[in-house]
Amino acid sequence: MTLELLVENARIVDGTGAPWFRGAVGITDGEISHVSRATDHGLDAETRIDADGSVVAPGFIDAHSHSDLELFSDPALAPKTRQGITTEILGQDGFSMAPLYREDGVEPYQEYLSGLAGRLEREWSWNSMSDYLDAIDDAGIAPNVATLVGHGTARYEVLGMEDVEPDDDELEAMADLIAEGLADGAIGFSTGLVYTPQVYSETAEVSRLAAELAPYGRPFVAHIRSEGRWIWEALDEFFDIGADHEIPLHISHFKLTGAAQHGKTDRLLALVETARERGIDVTADQYPYTAGSSMLTALLPPWAQSADAGEMRETLADPARREEIRRDIEEWRIDGWQNVAGKTGWDRIHATNLTSEEFRDEGGDAIAAIAAERGIEPVDALCEVLLAEDLEASMIAHGLVESDVRAILRSDRVAVGSDGLFGARPHPRVYGTFPRVLGRYVREEDVLSLEEAVRKMTSLPARAMGLDSKGVLRPGLDADLVVFDPAVVADRATFDDPERHPIGVEHVIVDGTPIVSDGEDTGARPGRAIRA
Repeated sequence: MTLELLVENARIVDGTGAPWFRGAVGITDGEISHVSRATDHGLDAETRIDADGSVVAPGFIDAHSHSDLELFSDPALAPKTRQGITTEILGQDGFSMAPLYREDGVEPYQEYLSGLAGRLEREWSWNSMSDYLDAIDDAGIAPNVATLVGHGTARYEVLGMEDVEPDDDELEAMADLIAEGLADGAIGFSTGLVYTPQVYSETAEVSRLAAELAPYGRPFVAHIRSEGRWIWEALDEFFDIGADHEIPLHISHFKLTGAAQHGKTDRLLALVETARERGIDVTADQYPYTAGSSMLTALLPPWAQSADAGEMRETLADPARREEIRRDIEEWRIDGWQNVAGKTGWDRIHATNLTSEEFRDEGGDAIAAIAAERGIEPVDALCEVLLAEDLEASMIAHGLVESDVRAILRSDRVAVGSDGLFGARPHPRVYGTFPRVLGRYVREEDVLSLEEAVRKMTSLPARAMGLDSKGVLRPGLDADLVVFDPAVVADRATFDDPERHPIGVEHVIVDGTPIVSDGEDTGARPGRAIRA
């Protein structure tokens, strides 16, 4: 038998966490056909890759991606694939790109999400989840992608961005949209309870929508209500929903933010273990940095976002409303609100993705520095930036500590996710997340073994997201592979120079087709939209 592709002379790290072994991996018809430990394996192939002692592992799965629209303008997704990523999980934080039928609803939705997802540079040609997945297939992409169906999308479709409680009919209409998305192939349901419009949702609403997962066994993925001041209450709410409906739970970008919570990782991780002892299936993902990233509008109080883009601009331009924003942030007047600026500080929040003539040169600068340069208050600087950028701006918030990052990374319940936002001067995690774990936390600091790090990037996210044919090197499973040199692999992206590809990632293979060869994009686009 002649195989299509053979990766030989490799150290095989199979994704299970088991120790590496020397061998070869054979591929035919997009599947793994052979995993051999024999030195003289006798396998023949049309194409052979000599790994020369490098590691071959399952392709990495980005458990938290925001490539939902970027993939249409950049089907190669090289910032991700050159890290070794072969599958991305979209539809995060409650914002999926479908189902969306609201008349004249697409443009306002894009305007609000522009700082998180960018803008579509082509016609928005879909309404249903099925049509969105078809559009991805038609685009021809390099990696595989799967998507969650979003709470925020369903709420926007039924209620808009307003701070209102749905009546019974409206709640059922939202549930029907979640059910439709799941039936069309969404791999789970997501919410982002710090973002408008989900922030206005009571627990009963979230629970009713999550109940749609029960027949499928698919995960409920959440940016919980708080990752700082009210994190313990937020976790209790999330775990109780999982227990009530007996559904898998997955916590997005697991962390502790704000000085008051730093150092409490023992308590945090113990809560996860206690939940699992209750019979609740809980996993999480984490990015390996002490700074987070989101849309810049997320710094505003919820009331300042519960309107269309035109009304938001009027609010930002009104001195009296700016004063209300300032007081809400500085005096913590809204219970339960995430309040990133209040807990992090204006000197540790940097404005990114700035393209306007007025602020382009200050992209990456702290809000406090922008304010000082102009002799104005930080809240005024925030509002001026958002107005000049037409709301399409992002931020990087330095709100974590390294000791907590390491402690959470050691947990065997926590996968790796980039949570990377594209745009001008992005967070370095867009380009560096996975090689950073392998280079810094495995090779340099010995926080994790090589095998455990690979498990966190492969079989753990595959199992959490229900991708049963991915994440392990085993005959019959999908031929998604990465070959990297463990002595070299490292991230090179920094906060000052974030758009730098890593080193040491030699080959990336999707469904049996090389998309990266000798560290360079091959031009192949074998990826597809995965339908549950």
